[in-house]
Amino acid sequence: MLTASGFTQSAPQLANQYHDDRMIQMAVRRTVPPELVPQAERELVQLGELAAGELYLQQLRDRKLEPEHQAWDAWGNRVDTIKLTPLWRKAHTIAAQFGLVATAYEGEFQPVARIVQFAKVYLFHASTDTFCCPLAMTDGAAATLLRSAPKNIVARAVSHLTSRDPEKFWTSGQWMTETSGGSDVGGSETVAQRQEGGHWTLTGRKWFASACTSEVALALARPEGASRGSKGLALFYLETRPQGDLAPQLRITRLKDKLGTRQLPTAELMLDAVPAVLIGDLTGGVKTIAPMLNITRTWNSVCATALLRRAVALARDYANRRVSFGRPLAEQPLHLYTLAGVQSRLEGAFCLTFFLIERLGASEQPKADDVEYSLVRVLAPMAKALTAKYAVAGISEMLEAFGGAGYMEDTGLARLLRDAQVLPIWEGTTNVLALDFIRTLQAEPNALALYKKTVETRAQSSADSRLAEPRETVRWLMDRLLADFGCLNEHDCHELTQAYARRVMMTCSECLALALLIEQAERSLARGNDVRPVFAARRYAREISDAWPEPDLQEDGVLATDIFV
Repeated sequence: MLTASGFTQSAPQLANQYHDDRMIQMAVRRTVPPELVPQAERELVQLGELAAGELYLQQLRDRKLEPEHQAWDAWGNRVDTIKLTPLWRKAHTIAAQFGLVATAYEGEFQPVARIVQFAKVYLFHASTDTFCCPLAMTDGAAATLLRSAPKNIVARAVSHLTSRDPEKFWTSGQWMTETSGGSDVGGSETVAQRQEGGHWTLTGRKWFASACTSEVALALARPEGASRGSKGLALFYLETRPQGDLAPQLRITRLKDKLGTRQLPTAELMLDAVPAVLIGDLTGGVKTIAPMLNITRTWNSVCATALLRRAVALARDYANRRVSFGRPLAEQPLHLYTLAGVQSRLEGAFCLTFFLIERLGASEQPKADDVEYSLVRVLAPMAKALTAKYAVAGISEMLEAFGGAGYMEDTGLARLLRDAQVLPIWEGTTNVLALDFIRTLQAEPNALALYKKTVETRAQSSADSRLAEPRETVRWLMDRLLADFGCLNEHDCHELTQAYARRVMMTCSECLALALLIEQAERSLARGNDVRPVFAARRYAREISDAWPEPDLQEDGVLATDIFV
C-alpha cells in the first residue's frame, strides 16, 4: 500500500495456531479416543489463540527485555535475585493452568496423555521465549523421582512439579554440565559429602544451569571416595529456594551471554555444602537420570518442530501479502518450490516426533513391555537430531523468504534462527546422539530388526501409484542402511563405527520419517478428503534422495500454500 511517506509492507500475521495447522489436528484426531477429542481440543484451541495473539504480540513488544541478575542489595547483602521478563512470568502461569507438565501424569487422557500434552507444548513453545526449557526438565524430573526417589521426596516434590495451580507449581533444573566438559559428565568435580544422620551436601561449580530460577534441581555429584568417571557419579535432589529466596549455600556467579534463548535465565552456579537427597544408588547416577534424557530429548524434538512450523506459518502468510515483480510471492513458481521443500521436511519432522511421543506414552503404561522402551531409546536420539537440524536449516531458508526483513531484529524473525540454534546442542549434540544411537543398537540385540519392522510396517505396499516413488525411496534407503551395517560388522573397527555413526543415524531418521509420511498419506487417501499428505510424502522422498528435487508446479503450489483441493 502507498502512504504519505511511500510504500509500506504489511507484516505477516498468525491465525489460530491449532485451527491453522492440519498436522496437529490430524495427530490429535487420529490418536485420541473420539469421545475425548472435544475435551482435548477445547484447551488446544485456546492455546492456539493465545499463541497467535496475546502471547505472540507480547513477545514482539518485549523482544529487547532480558533477565537481570542482582548480586547485592543496596546495603551490601548478597541476594542473588533474578528479574524475569513479563512474558516469562506469564508463561509460568499459563503452563500451570493448561497442564503442560501435569497432563502427562493425570488419568484424564490415559493412555494417550502424552499426545495431548505435547500437542499443547507444540502450540505453546514458539510464543513463550523458551519457557519449555524448564518445563522439559520438570517433566523429566517428575518421571525420574517417581521411578527412583524415596517416598517422602515423591510425596513432597511431585505434587508441585505436576500441579495446575500457578502458586504451587514448581519447575526443576538439571545440573550436569561443568567446566570440565558438557556431554562428558564423567569429568564432574562436584563432591557429595555424607553428613551426620545420613544427609548429604554438594560442593562444586555448575557451569551451565538453565532455568536457574527453578525451585528444585536434579544434580550429578561424586560421593567422596567414589571412582573416577561416570560410573562413580550419583544423582541428588535439592531445593534451591527452601524459604522462598535462593539458598545461602548457592551463589549465582553470572548469567550466560548467549547467541539465542536470551530471555531464558541460564547461569553459572557455585555450590557450597548445599543440602541434598540421594536418588537411587551411590553409583550409577547417570543410569538413574537416563529416563529423564528420553523425555527432555522428546521435548527438544517438539520444540524444534514447533519453531520450524512458526517460521513456515509466517512465511506462508507473507507470501500472500508481498507483491514482487508484478504478482504475489504465492504465485511465483520458484517461491512455491522453496516453501514446498521446507514444508515437506517439516511434515517429516512432525511425523517422526509424534511417533516418538506415541511410543514414549506406550512405554510408560503399567503393562508396557521392554520392546516399547527399547524403541524409545532408539527413537529419542534419532528424532532429536533430525528435527534440530531441520529447524536450523529450514528457519534459515524461511528468513530468506522475507528478504531483508528476515534479517531484522525488530520484525521478530531473526530471533527464530538464533533460538533454534540451541536445539542441536542441548540434550546432546548431533555427534553425541549418533554415538548414543549406535551404542543402543549394539546393546539391544533386536533393535535393528525392531527398527526395520517398524519402517516396513508403515511403508507397506498398496495399489495407489502416487506413493510408488516414496516407497521406492524407502527401499533404497533401507538397502543403504543394511549395507552400512554390513560394512561395520565386516570391519569390526571401533573407530570406523564412530565415523559412520552420524550418517547411519540420520539415514535411519529420514527413512522412518518417510515411512510415517507414507502411512499418513495412506490414511488420508482412505478417507478420500485430502491429497496434501500424498504430496508431502512425494516431495520429502525427493528432498532426501536428490540435492535438487524435480519440481511439480501443482503439488508444490498445494503443499506450499496448504490450499484444500
